[in-house]
Amino acid sequence: MLLAFIIVPQFLLTGEPERTFWRPVRDEVYLQEVGAQAPTSEPIVTLAMHEGVLYAGSKDGLLRLNGRALEKVPVCKAAVKRLKRIGADLWVFTDTGLARYRNGEWTPVAEGKFMDVCEHRGEIYAAAERGVYRLVDGLLQEIHFAGPPPPATSVHLSPIIRIASHAETLYLLCENGLLLLDGSVLNAEDVADWGELAHGKPRDLLSQGERLYIATGRGLNVLRGMAFSHLTGKEGLCYEDTTCLAEGFDGDIWTGTSRGAIRMTGGEFHYFAGKRWLPDDAVNAIACDGHTVYIATDGGLGIIEYQPYTLQKKAAFYEQHLETWGQKRLGFVHILLWDNKEEAWIREVSDNDAGWTCDYLAAMCFKYAVTRDETARKNAVEAFRAIKWCEEITPIPGFPARSIWAKGEPGHKAQHGSGGLPAEWHEAADTRFEWKGDTSSDETDAHFFAAAIFHDLVAEGPEKDRAKEHIARIAGHIVDNGWVLRDMDGQPTRWARWDPAYFDSPGGAYARGLNGLGVLSYMRTAAAITGDPKFEDAYRRLIDMGYAEYVLRQKHTFPPNMITRFDDRLAFFLYYNLLRYETDPRLRSIYRRSLDRSWEVKRIEQTPWFNFIYGALTGNDCEVLPAVRHLREWPLDLVSYSFANKHRADLATPPGYTAYAGGSRAISPRERGPMRWSDCTLELNGGAGGRVVEDPSSFLDAYWMGRYYGFILPPDTTDEKLLAVEPDTTLRGAAPYIGPNPWL
Repeated sequence: MLLAFIIVPQFLLTGEPERTFWRPVRDEVYLQEVGAQAPTSEPIVTLAMHEGVLYAGSKDGLLRLNGRALEKVPVCKAAVKRLKRIGADLWVFTDTGLARYRNGEWTPVAEGKFMDVCEHRGEIYAAAERGVYRLVDGLLQEIHFAGPPPPATSVHLSPIIRIASHAETLYLLCENGLLLLDGSVLNAEDVADWGELAHGKPRDLLSQGERLYIATGRGLNVLRGMAFSHLTGKEGLCYEDTTCLAEGFDGDIWTGTSRGAIRMTGGEFHYFAGKRWLPDDAVNAIACDGHTVYIATDGGLGIIEYQPYTLQKKAAFYEQHLETWGQKRLGFVHILLWDNKEEAWIREVSDNDAGWTCDYLAAMCFKYAVTRDETARKNAVEAFRAIKWCEEITPIPGFPARSIWAKGEPGHKAQHGSGGLPAEWHEAADTRFEWKGDTSSDETDAHFFAAAIFHDLVAEGPEKDRAKEHIARIAGHIVDNGWVLRDMDGQPTRWARWDPAYFDSPGGAYARGLNGLGVLSYMRTAAAITGDPKFEDAYRRLIDMGYAEYVLRQKHTFPPNMITRFDDRLAFFLYYNLLRYETDPRLRSIYRRSLDRSWEVKRIEQTPWFNFIYGALTGNDCEVLPAVRHLREWPLDLVSYSFANKHRADLATPPGYTAYAGGSRAISPRERGPMRWSDCTLELNGGAGGRVVEDPSSFLDAYWMGRYYGFILPPDTTDEKLLAVEPDTTLRGAAPYIGPNPWL
């Protein structure tokens, strides 16, 4: 085991952990899912790989995959209900009979309604609804069952659904149970000594090693030896209405359900549902070829390819995505929105561009500290210049704009303001730009977090002075204006208040914890970075007013209407600087207990950025492995599709966790989509219906922070194909920004 005895990063000036209790995780090569789809107008009911080609069946006949489209195979025009490959033959089941397809030749085998075929002891067996056949010299010969019927007569007389060779025995799955064929005698009594086949309509049968899997409408039955066990939501099965089974490429089992597909691998259950992965959630069949999985649904074909990746390569992919999808503009980063009128992606100039860009700024700072890559430094400098511009563009010293809009630029200009009020856009002095006012504590939190990191890790010479100036101007505005941000009308903004009168009011009492933490963090950061005694004095005045005591229970867990999970990102911005710079033992005790309390509430979410901040500040176990797993499970496709998980059977809270603030368990990014750290993995349903492209800055911030602190060890491969992406300048998203540039 690798233990995390690491050198504390140089800029963690105070309060560094004396011991570390976490274990680092290597950025190893893993398999990344990459999705594609081939929609169809009719349901695809069956699949099979044959001679390196995927074949599919529907009411339109036999189909094969050509590129990303299914085309008809003219040899079969009858409706195809099942396909199965055995050796060199593709067995085709239609409503009228059974045929073999090999080397382009179509050979009818028998007429009638057949259900399945399998190879058993080197021979081919076929099952009709009421009989079993053996292939002899190209013809099917019926096996006449001998002896008296077994006690479970109702079982063997019910229609046969599937057959499988397992443990050198031929098993028959019938509508009413499982039989084995002992020579020519049907046997129900010797199937199992322990357990029983769970109730639920049986649908499919698959043998893998010592296990015989049975898909039913109430989960999976597993026969091992002569004992039945069951896989349901309690055991981790994501959804219990199972429809089909297929063997994967790495000892894994794929299960289709009426609401998505499930991969069972290494004791884990991976759930694939919704438009991110499938044209329709009703899964009818699954086939695997190499590292590609094909999923037949009522709406067409879902295709999931597994490609070798490292997290470092994924980070490079996302950085390139920001460029090729047009998500960067004037140093800011943006999400994209789908414009129905233009039928194109456009940038959103949002309510909080400065705040979101701070995640990207922090990411590039950590990356530069780890790699000394000059491109990362350039990106960090440009992002810092953008957030500093937000303060410079306003006529109020120390008052930062939320966002900046270039007049006439294409895109979506945020129209909503604070508390349901209209947006406050003001014309800038040079008239080419507008800036958004009514700035809140949210943006202020982000400015201090990222500007301090930029100052400590990247800034050189005049850049360091500009970072100090930026922090000093905002902190000075807050102090000089009585602990508020004061807007153009001379009044405090809606949400940027840290004054005692606000905290004592009915509308502000709930904010004492978070906003108290905020203003303490601002002043401590400003004092540490600028050395100006003004901010040390301001900090001491806040302590004397009892602000430190507000911090302890800043994280609300009750009542439900006071739980705002997006505030957690802000709180951890604030903890990060406050505990890096504070040295007073009494105050550190309060802040640490507050952080530990907040972390215990957040821990169930298994979100890497929170994990890493907690571990960096405390040295405690911060669940690095779940954090790294979360990053690996981010999809490459950053479109926000709708996701639904409330119907799942596996939503019990995992052992070792408590849902203090509601919810049940974390939902993987694979199953919900990319996210900002203001989002919550406990959210079961959500997404944007394919109409938003998310900004990957949160991933980048968490990954490079993890690398910086040693939670994530660098890849040990030297293969550039696993560390970086091929250069790509193809434009895919919003058109490049071509408006005015304030620095030219």
